[in-house]
Amino acid sequence: MIQDLSKIEETITESSAWEKTRDFLSLHVDFGKDISISILDLLVVITVIFITTLVLRLALRVITKKLPEEDKSKFNVVYGYFRWLIYIVILLITLHSVGVNVTAVFAASAALLIGVGLALQTLFQDIISGVFILIDQSVHVGDIIEIEGKVGRVEEIKLRTTRAVTIDNKVLVIPNHLYLTNSLYNWTQNGSLTRESVEVGVAYGSDVQLVKRLLLQAASTHPDVISEPEPSVIFTNFGDSSLNFKLVFTLADSFKAQFPKSDIRFEIDKLFREHNVTIPFPQRDIHIISNNQ
Repeated sequence: MIQDLSKIEETITESSAWEKTRDFLSLHVDFGKDISISILDLLVVITVIFITTLVLRLALRVITKKLPEEDKSKFNVVYGYFRWLIYIVILLITLHSVGVNVTAVFAASAALLIGVGLALQTLFQDIISGVFILIDQSVHVGDIIEIEGKVGRVEEIKLRTTRAVTIDNKVLVIPNHLYLTNSLYNWTQNGSLTRESVEVGVAYGSDVQLVKRLLLQAASTHPDVISEPEPSVIFTNFGDSSLNFKLVFTLADSFKAQFPKSDIRFEIDKLFREHNVTIPFPQRDIHIISNNQ
């Protein structure tokens, strides 16, 4: 009998403790007149945020696993920015799921969020583009790139901008969002060797085989021209006043290609003069019709 009474007392005690716990978890904290959240809801939110933190850390390790150490530090900065944005989104979704009215939150902050979003639109585009550059490794320090008609050697890749130096030693600061909206030409992604060309026209009646030999001689004797693959000459067209040729050759440093190309043009002019090969002026036939009255 005593044992039965003891069990009943324990059951009543446990029931009372559970009711107190339930009542405690059901307590609501009011944030204004439209937003109310219970203790249980807070625990759910904390749990979800904790799980989100673990997932974000795992994702960060997977994404940065193959990145160079220098790029990892840059990506960690980006991660720090976007982590809080993800937290806010997860928080609002979780609050909505547990029955909290988040419409009031959106209504109160809508004007602010729109203003901030418009002001930071380009900034976010630059940062997102910088993330893509770090992940897909489309541009590296030392690459020669061309974008919007500007050519430069990449010196530094930041989260918002890419810093390059032109052949004139001028600093070219490129907002990273331009990589998404424009065609990017990476001259050295396939290696430092690039094919360059010089075009020239000779007079009709010239010995085309002699022209070919002279063009190859002008290219092969230049110290910056790579011997393999060998320079080649293409007979491109019969022009209005000239026979047109293209001399194609390979350089090891295309960033300074204008200098060897200029040297080769000087050499072509010299060889043509020595062998009496004429570079013609543009010619036009003018017919004058006289009306005699």
